[in-house]
Amino acid sequence: MLARHNDPIVAIATAPGRGAVGIVRVSGKQLAGFVRHLLGKDLKPREATYLPFRDSKGAPIDHGLAIYFPGPNSYTGEDVLELQAHGGPVVLQLLLARCLEAAQARTQADAPVLPGLRLAEPGEFTQRAFMNDKIDLAQAEAIADLIDASTEAAARSASRSLSGEFSREIGELRDALVHLRMLVEATLDFPEEEIDFLQKADAYGQLDSLRDQLGLVLARTQQGALLREGIKVVIAGQPNAGKSSLLNALAGAELAIVTPIAGTTRDKVQQTIQIAGVPLHVIDTAGLRDSDDEVERIGIARAWEEIAAADAVLFLHDLSRMHDADYVAADLDIAQTLADRIAPSIPVIDLWNKADLAAPGVIAAQMQPLAPLAGRKGTEAPLSLSARTGEGLDAVRQRLLQVAGWQSAAEGLYIARARHVEALQAVGVHLEEAHAQLNVPGPALDILAEELRLAQTALNSITGEFTSDDLLGVIFSSFCIGK
Repeated sequence: MLARHNDPIVAIATAPGRGAVGIVRVSGKQLAGFVRHLLGKDLKPREATYLPFRDSKGAPIDHGLAIYFPGPNSYTGEDVLELQAHGGPVVLQLLLARCLEAAQARTQADAPVLPGLRLAEPGEFTQRAFMNDKIDLAQAEAIADLIDASTEAAARSASRSLSGEFSREIGELRDALVHLRMLVEATLDFPEEEIDFLQKADAYGQLDSLRDQLGLVLARTQQGALLREGIKVVIAGQPNAGKSSLLNALAGAELAIVTPIAGTTRDKVQQTIQIAGVPLHVIDTAGLRDSDDEVERIGIARAWEEIAAADAVLFLHDLSRMHDADYVAADLDIAQTLADRIAPSIPVIDLWNKADLAAPGVIAAQMQPLAPLAGRKGTEAPLSLSARTGEGLDAVRQRLLQVAGWQSAAEGLYIARARHVEALQAVGVHLEEAHAQLNVPGPALDILAEELRLAQTALNSITGEFTSDDLLGVIFSSFCIGK
């Protein structure tokens, strides 16, 4: 895509299917001649003109609105033409074909009207906006996040990122970091001076302030990434513990088959729900047990694969069977396997289901953390619930938000991505190294300067001042065509 960024491009900009209105968009340099040839007249900039869209023989394809945006005052920074027609797929394909055909028409100089016009690749219009400094990379990603938003909170947060709120916070961090680098570089350039530049300019205090500011931005960015990415939650436990019932209760729909027959669920069932605007990708898995059934064994193996890749595990127990020694022993075996197989950072929430069938005394006696999982995040306070009646579900939802790290849907939260969090964490590592250098006798200023440079490089990767072409390809290829 980058190798052909000077080519004029065209694409249908609206979603596939039928609709009231559909848009064909063209972007390139010096489109005025193409516009005149395609539409038979010049257009006033940024003014909608109602007119017929004709084929090469002059027959009307449709009637609609045409808007011409001369660059740089356009979405891409280049000249942009938008044709707004009726939203039938055939009509839009005819308009698209007509644009490509008109571009190849010969002028009096025997040259194409718009040489090189081609179909746009996914995200290419937005990529050009980024490359022409209309938006930075974080704002470009926010466009895709706004389109893909699955909750109201995510959509509003993506809109804030698109407006530049996240980029402004990154810019403030970068300005403070550049100022600190300037002091260190000055000390390196003039070592013969008796003045201690760093001490006089309070470089120590500036670095501490920068670290504190980074901590606040990182915390907000982690919240924004959680709002965008959500968390993967896997429900695990023995057969007939109520896993499918719990999924149905959380989703508010009958998604999974529920029967008293052990082993009913043999493959995963997944549903995305939202709690306080945070998406949770909840997966119901096959009951964990030894089985002679080949199909069930495959389902159990897949269950363990999903558990290993989870962000949080809901470990479900059956309170009505806690008098059964074999059942308790099997639960302990599963707990031990969980402790052995999944990373210590993955929280496991102990849930005791079927509270409506168990006596209150039994609940109080049995709701204890299982020994193999003691001390792990999420197991501190087991919860009781009834997936059938809904009792205790609100507590489960709040516990999920807690272990995910969600604090609150604070006003002003912006959307963010995992790569932003990773970049800020890398900045933090380099600032810690710089802080360590400043707090030793006779600090190695060249190492200090290098750590600050690396911190700025990591920071710049967020907004795109320093970004590899490979990363750009990955980011923009996830966009829809026409955007």
